[in-house]
Amino acid sequence: MSAPLDLTVRIGCHIVYQTTRPTPIVFVLRPRLDSRQIVQQEKLTFTPYLPSDEFTDAHGNTSYRSMLQPGQNIIHHDALVAVSSQPDNHDLQAAVIPIDQLPPWVLRYTLPSRYCDSDKLLNFAWNQFSQFRHGLDRIYAICNWVQLNIQYRFGSGRSDIAASEVINQGFGVCRDFAHVAIALCRAFNLPARYVTGHLPDIGHTDPGTPMDFHAYFEVFLGQTWCTFDARFNEPRIGRVKVTQGLDAVDGAFSTIYGEAAMTWFEVWAYQVNPMQVSINDPVDLSRRLDGTQQVRFS
Repeated sequence: MSAPLDLTVRIGCHIVYQTTRPTPIVFVLRPRLDSRQIVQQEKLTFTPYLPSDEFTDAHGNTSYRSMLQPGQNIIHHDALVAVSSQPDNHDLQAAVIPIDQLPPWVLRYTLPSRYCDSDKLLNFAWNQFSQFRHGLDRIYAICNWVQLNIQYRFGSGRSDIAASEVINQGFGVCRDFAHVAIALCRAFNLPARYVTGHLPDIGHTDPGTPMDFHAYFEVFLGQTWCTFDARFNEPRIGRVKVTQGLDAVDGAFSTIYGEAAMTWFEVWAYQVNPMQVSINDPVDLSRRLDGTQQVRFS
């Protein structure tokens, strides 16, 4: 039975690009259709008006293809999303499915990809994690190792670095943590995929850092995708999923085919009372219900 969606999170972003010529862009910002979240209100606007084609990509993400115009281009997304107050993988007891019994479409997530170069990490993975029981024990051991051995450095992200290189340099951002964990899982034929979305601080003290999109990963266990997060390495409440795919190539919030400067970037994700807050209201963190150790209900 699905957990009740008894909390509401306000998520969104305000992004400004500056260009000198018409520039093609594909962006993915809207929450996915998912049984673990329901969009209650949503608004997506472009200034100036940008004709856009909506399509669903190969991984089921709602995508838009448009053309940035010379000058300033503003993309604004805002939504209220119902989520569960239960943490990730509540009462999880899923078992590993043998490779020969996996659904055919899941097999691709056991193989290397651009940023999750599991083929280069086979020896490392077996030296580090072969002693752990295959399944949840091994996945948790991988998450523990990543959190302990990869230092989080805000602003250190690079678009050209793969998991094996992150391990060698010893630091990165959330997408790097996800890539490393995914690659190590795939080294053991555990189907793992890259996920991006919003993560409010429900049941957690606000760390005081700027809000941003967040990357984590899922592993296919017991006929379902289970959530893991090597960056924080503990069950969290209130994730809002936006994209899924092989790695960050499939999870980019925007892909620009040309030159465009990002002159403003703002993201928000915080719990609200849906009876008191609407997407027509200004973003106002003084009305948030999260940011404390206590989970508060509306």
